[in-house]
Amino acid sequence: MPEKVAIYCRISNEYNRENQSESIQNQILLLTQYAHQNNWSIFDIYCDENYSGVDDNRPNFVRMLQYAQKNAFSIILCKTQSRFTRNITTAEKYLHYLFPIWGIRFITVVDKTDTNDKYNKKTRQINALVNEWYCEELSQNIKKVFRQKQLQGQYLGNYAPYGYQKSPLDKHKLIIDNTTAPIVNFIFEQYGIEKKSYYSIAKLLTYQKIPTPSQYKSMQNKDVGRKGIKNKGIWSASTIRNILHNAVYVGDMVQNKENKISYKSNKVAAVPSKDWIVVHNTHDAIVSKQLFALCQNKNTISKS
Repeated sequence: MPEKVAIYCRISNEYNRENQSESIQNQILLLTQYAHQNNWSIFDIYCDENYSGVDDNRPNFVRMLQYAQKNAFSIILCKTQSRFTRNITTAEKYLHYLFPIWGIRFITVVDKTDTNDKYNKKTRQINALVNEWYCEELSQNIKKVFRQKQLQGQYLGNYAPYGYQKSPLDKHKLIIDNTTAPIVNFIFEQYGIEKKSYYSIAKLLTYQKIPTPSQYKSMQNKDVGRKGIKNKGIWSASTIRNILHNAVYVGDMVQNKENKISYKSNKVAAVPSKDWIVVHNTHDAIVSKQLFALCQNKNTISKS
């Protein structure tokens, strides 16, 4: 009986969608032809698009490994070792420890990785090291580009702050959202002039059935990944506090408030305020500087 092979393809999110689809198709064509030339039976084809090689939680990557552990096939075939992983720890874990235990042979077409070849081990380890260096260097380069954009006052967030929207002409520029900007101004006036507390303002907006920022994003067909909160319509004191202390509402761009701790992780750490990147007057203000300054004074807090 022919050996069963699992084909794995991956493309990173640094390419545009058209190139991703084309690259995935090219990988599939190359690998299926290689499998047929070797008279292997294809068990399944696993593809992950828009996933970094350092991410071990790729859905089809995880699914393939689950079947590998069950001995559903005996070969995993990739275009290059970097398509499987760019994480040196992951490469060592599977290629040199778990795959031999599971009876899995790992093969790549372009860089000639083959775990059945004992003389190929050093090459695999060098490949893993080079692949990880590539990710680290890419991460550093992206950070430099982002920092330069931040210094220029370009907005880099996924979603515009409540009260604003991204300009259709330039996604890095904020313009006022006429639907929600009056609510932002109302919040500042209630807190700074009427001396209302965070909680009182949140309760008032909830009573008036004003959509929360999460609900408003949902209404704009923007997935914020918080379905349990979107539909409750309850404003929180913390949401009010965050709005009142965000200098974006006086036309200033404040970024670099947190950074990823590592290119291998999505965890972030707070950046000291002295290292924040602040660029003034990058967009139209919703509230005056005088009202904003008044709201930063803790003496305006009331228990009403």
